[in-house]
Amino acid sequence: MLKRSVAVLFISLIWNVAGYARNQENKIFSVRAFVKSSEERNKIANAGIAIDKVFSDSVGFIGTEDEIKKIKSLGFNFKVMELPQRGFDFPSEDKAFHNHTELISALNNIAKQHSEIAQRFSIGKSLEGREIAGIRISGKAKRDSLPTAVFMGGHHAREHLSIEIPLKIAEYLANNYQTNSRIKELLDTREVVIVPMVNPDGAEYDINSDSYKYWRKNRRKNSDGTYGVDLNRNYGKGFGGAGSSSSSSSDTYHGVSAFSEPETQAVRDWVRGRKKATVLLSFHTFSELVLWPFGHTNDEVPSQVDQLVFETMGKKMATWNKYTPQKSSALYLAAGDTTDWAYDELKIFAFTFELSPDSMFSGGFYPGATAIEPTFNANIEPALYLIDKAENPYSALKEGPNDPLQLIP
Repeated sequence: MLKRSVAVLFISLIWNVAGYARNQENKIFSVRAFVKSSEERNKIANAGIAIDKVFSDSVGFIGTEDEIKKIKSLGFNFKVMELPQRGFDFPSEDKAFHNHTELISALNNIAKQHSEIAQRFSIGKSLEGREIAGIRISGKAKRDSLPTAVFMGGHHAREHLSIEIPLKIAEYLANNYQTNSRIKELLDTREVVIVPMVNPDGAEYDINSDSYKYWRKNRRKNSDGTYGVDLNRNYGKGFGGAGSSSSSSSDTYHGVSAFSEPETQAVRDWVRGRKKATVLLSFHTFSELVLWPFGHTNDEVPSQVDQLVFETMGKKMATWNKYTPQKSSALYLAAGDTTDWAYDELKIFAFTFELSPDSMFSGGFYPGATAIEPTFNANIEPALYLIDKAENPYSALKEGPNDPLQLIP
């Protein structure tokens, strides 16, 4: 857990520190900026700041001295807290988390122990050559023969819990296939494909020295010597728009072009190749939210019935995990993310879960290993629901009086 005894630092103590590109071993702060409206939240997001939590009267984010200066220049009142450093690799109390090598081993073990339903695959290589590993789980051997549910995690390096949950979903499905009639029926009539760690380079970098770095992006060396592209601003829909940054030092730097990064190219080509994919869930942390498109604009999706499907499914899943369900742009505008692209291009019903905890004060990006099991328990039922609805997402509307215009296909 993050230490709660760190004293609040007043900005006057740090204004004399020179600005820098956030790359290597720099001080990191938890910042809370006070805002009055969604327009003010968008103003902060458009300054290249990656908002991590939206409160009723403020937003929270992980920032540097340079980003704090931006907040001051924008005229917002705020307070900051210097974040404590954490141990080498995963600290001993967090050994339940998987680094890249351990993740590969865990996926291999699932495939070996449950070879009748589980097969390993790779969607490609990261910038530094690491495998972007996945696993397919289905009672039917033929690929792309059944409606498909897609699960992904680890777009952002510091969000290690977002890697553990899809991995545990894979383990749960494989372990329960033979003994749980519900799971067997789902897997005999669906395909489930899971890629737990989209950003292996960033995830490894975040844990490879004497302190966690609160690193978000991949490890692209940019032309000006800074590092990293925000993979969840690098997708094609709305690329370069609101809530992403053209500054390479920003945590929300969108890259030189849409799909400029091998990681997002791999996701794009892989998802495009899943001919029967109908639903997708991208895990992130933190804030306890169930989000659906669009995020790059305040507009709803063009189809009235599809909008109703998103709302119905999102709110239903929130009844189990107790997260807040809402359209992504209700928080703030953010262009170039996974779910906007997946729905816009492929008409996949794509959701984002911002997992537990709900704030930095409850652990933020590093909530400790004790958070894994309860977070999984809160989200296994939403995952099973999504797998079920993969056969026909529109069937979600037939479970209640949700089709007054009789638009359901």
